[in-house]
Amino acid sequence: MEPFAVYEGLVMPLNRTNVDTDQIIPQRFLRKIARTGFGPDLFANLRYLGDTLEANPQFVLNFPRYAGATVLLARSNFGCGSSREHAPWALHDYGFRAIVAPSYADIFYNNCLANGLLPVVLPEQAVDELFQKTEATPGYRLAIDLPEQTVVSPDGSRYAFAIDAFQKDCLLRGLDSIGWTLQYEEMIAAFESRRSLSLR
Repeated sequence: MEPFAVYEGLVMPLNRTNVDTDQIIPQRFLRKIARTGFGPDLFANLRYLGDTLEANPQFVLNFPRYAGATVLLARSNFGCGSSREHAPWALHDYGFRAIVAPSYADIFYNNCLANGLLPVVLPEQAVDELFQKTEATPGYRLAIDLPEQTVVSPDGSRYAFAIDAFQKDCLLRGLDSIGWTLQYEEMIAAFESRRSLSLR
């Protein structure tokens, strides 16, 4: 997993509440078992017209001004619905590294952290301000400082956010649950060796 420390990126505003995981990555695309390859299917029901691959010009992901966006600005209860881990996989595979929203579904929030995608929680008023600035300013970018736990806008405004200390450490070091466990590989091997001897 790629470490996350200080990141700056173009912001894309998704001005919808209660965006569920089936909107993020529809069920018909869940056949793949790898974590990659889901980017083209991100928001497929909104992004494309019908069953075609023709871009829906009304959907924000297809607006030229947001091409290459890596910070997703969202509304409350983002990632609700089913617990599919494919949702953060699809967002990350498309190129998003962080999401900023007032609230998330709990399972989605934790799935993001486990897959190197930082879900920032800010107060509703702060998110409203960021939507206004993003929509009014082409090329609007945000800097997200995980060590300092702040979101910094181009005008110097700073928005503080909270994050669990353990989850923060894992993101800073680029460790998913497997990577974190492998830190103790020698200790685990020694324990198993002692256990094997005691069972003889």
